[in-house]
Amino acid sequence: MFRTAVRTARPAALAARSSFKPKAPSSLRALHTTLRVASAGHGPAPPQLYGEGGKAGEVPSDIEQATGLERLQLLGELEGVNVFDDSPLDASRIGTKANPILVPSYDVERLVGCTGSPADSHDVLWFNVKQDKQGRCTECGSVYALDNAASNLGEHTHA
Repeated sequence: MFRTAVRTARPAALAARSSFKPKAPSSLRALHTTLRVASAGHGPAPPQLYGEGGKAGEVPSDIEQATGLERLQLLGELEGVNVFDDSPLDASRIGTKANPILVPSYDVERLVGCTGSPADSHDVLWFNVKQDKQGRCTECGSVYALDNAASNLGEHTHA
């Protein structure tokens, strides 16, 4: 069930992201913080990650009442898949412009926290790494670059 949800949701999310074109600032709606993306004719709708809920007179379990990303994470844990890859990056060396530390990402931008090399040699400094631009830690000088993990899927993406 988890793999089906991810397999169905990933192309729809990537297609929606690539087809979004921001409107002029004057035409933005002032009270809405989410962006509206037209989905007519863009393939099947993404699967709804809703649990079946609790039965009358019973206390529901986490998997029964969880929705959205929490449910996706719980389904992944049931199948032994780490949905949110929180493994640390390579801290055994300092990245250079010629040989940066690669950060896996399915998006065009990712938030990175650097603790220096060797690990924990300075406080965590957070910065963005973009697909077209390397990021550099201002404390230790280590360079980071995005490794586009979407290209490793073998699927056609529009990103």
